[in-house]
Amino acid sequence: MSLPLIADPGFYAVAVPAVLLMGLAKSGFLGGFGSLAVPLMSLVVPVPQAAAIMLPLLLVMDAVGLQQLWLQRDRDLLRLLLPAGLLGTVVGTVLFGVLSAKTVAAVVGGLTLLFLAQRLLFPPKADDPPPSRRLGFVLGIASGFTSFVAHAGSPPISAYVLPLRLPPMTFAATMAVFFAAVNLSKWIPYAWLGLIDMRNMSTSLVLLPLAPVGVWLGVWLTRRIASTWFYRLAYSGMFLTGAKLLWDGLR
Repeated sequence: MSLPLIADPGFYAVAVPAVLLMGLAKSGFLGGFGSLAVPLMSLVVPVPQAAAIMLPLLLVMDAVGLQQLWLQRDRDLLRLLLPAGLLGTVVGTVLFGVLSAKTVAAVVGGLTLLFLAQRLLFPPKADDPPPSRRLGFVLGIASGFTSFVAHAGSPPISAYVLPLRLPPMTFAATMAVFFAAVNLSKWIPYAWLGLIDMRNMSTSLVLLPLAPVGVWLGVWLTRRIASTWFYRLAYSGMFLTGAKLLWDGLR
């Protein structure tokens, strides 16, 4: 008996680059671009289905990322962000049927662009204090929520972590641990909401070999790129993500 997977070639033409892009982002390299994966896949399937198909792939990417980056994580930062991110997934579960994916996309995209505008108009100075931990907790909740709804958790959490100017490997490792925990927490709520079915999981299985490829490539690049270019690419990814999500939400 054949698996009940998606057979449309147009879906795979979009899904393959989306999975590779997410893999690069999961390594910390091109971090902001990962939030484009579900919007790209939503060109051919509904957003909840795209999120469900991506979830098993994210767990494989998380496992590869943790194996590569675990020792470089910032433990103190994770003690702040992890409880907030997990609380955000609870909020996402409660509001999943209330807020449309387009509304969430518009809000995340708008806030991302506002953050970048603030960074450009009022660039940080060397003696500026780091963002407050209270802000970090709030943005951690926002990240968990937007990650639950559309795997678009990177922009909110990046708005807090990027200004900390961590070494690239520390940034990548901390984000890897944070999103591994958040993604693992989504399984039961996704199943409860009816998103875990044979068709979605069979389609994930077909795409599974691609999951670690982008992560391995991203880790290799992160270890070799200068900090200046790393953060330029991170901010570029946030801009493109914010613009794309805002456009999707307002269409």
